[in-house]
Amino acid sequence: MQHTLKQISDILKARIINNPSTEVIISGLNYAESAKENDLTLIDQHEHIKFWENSKAAAAIVSDKISTELAKINDKPILVVNNADLAMAKVLELFSVPYPEQNGIHEKAVIDPSAKIGKNVSIGPGAYIGKNVEIGDNTIIYANVCIYNDTKIGTNCIIWPSVTIRDRTVIGHFCRLYSNCSIGTDGFGYRPSEDGRSIVRIPHIGNVVIGSFVDIGSNTCIDNAKYGSTIIGDYTKIDNLVQIGHNVIIGKGCMICGQAGISGSVTVGDGVVIAGNAGIKDHTKIGSGARIGGKAGVMWDVPAGESHMGYPAYKDTELAKQWIAIRKLPETMKKLKALAKSLKIDL
Repeated sequence: MQHTLKQISDILKARIINNPSTEVIISGLNYAESAKENDLTLIDQHEHIKFWENSKAAAAIVSDKISTELAKINDKPILVVNNADLAMAKVLELFSVPYPEQNGIHEKAVIDPSAKIGKNVSIGPGAYIGKNVEIGDNTIIYANVCIYNDTKIGTNCIIWPSVTIRDRTVIGHFCRLYSNCSIGTDGFGYRPSEDGRSIVRIPHIGNVVIGSFVDIGSNTCIDNAKYGSTIIGDYTKIDNLVQIGHNVIIGKGCMICGQAGISGSVTVGDGVVIAGNAGIKDHTKIGSGARIGGKAGVMWDVPAGESHMGYPAYKDTELAKQWIAIRKLPETMKKLKALAKSLKIDL
């Protein structure tokens, strides 16, 4: 796959510095230090400028803030944009490999007669579509996907192989569900029996409601509600290996990174970022725009716009004071022991 530098520049509406006299062909994308002669690279941070001098890349996409400095290094063309990272995302889309071809409904798919299948829907071999399922136009369902009764899926969704979607789930438009994620599994609800001799399973009879433009990564599990709905808002992106408990409500435009665990009945506002391996206690509330650090253990509510980290999680400014105090602790103890010795006091 090849594109000219001018074609890419026109798509990005970029300003070109060191505009070449002959047409430059771009056949690949790579990091500056690994790029080949016909590759296009991205340089977005000051610390990456050092890689440009010896890079074999034919050209670079550069943020305006560092373009002048970069242009002084050599005479290779650079495409100047306001946000190089977002610009590269457009170019990645341009060079991306097409999805595996799948046309129509495979003869080995099992589809209940009551299901309503939209126009131009593709369903792969081994897929199961249950009773009263509705699938919107242009949705692609790959091999071995199981979609159980009364589920509704919108238009232009892509559901990768071996995804399981349980009964009564509602999914919006333009969603992507990656392989082996599980939507609508029973929530983790158990109580000791009255005689204390066994553990009673509590049925979860609600559902999961997923908005539009939502991505859900591989091996992520989203539990069914006890009653009511577990809700994922529009434009939220969920990484691989994330656990979302029953009756959780997640707002719009959130980002949840791998191995995060969100316990039952947590409420997460809009635009929240939850970093990898963070855990959130049940029934807590995370305000809109909050940031939860990696490996954080959230034990209480987090106000809107605040950043919390550590275990248990505290506001970042408060936690920084604790870390500074801990680093000083050995020297403080040394001084304390010296003082105790001078006063003939045992510690």
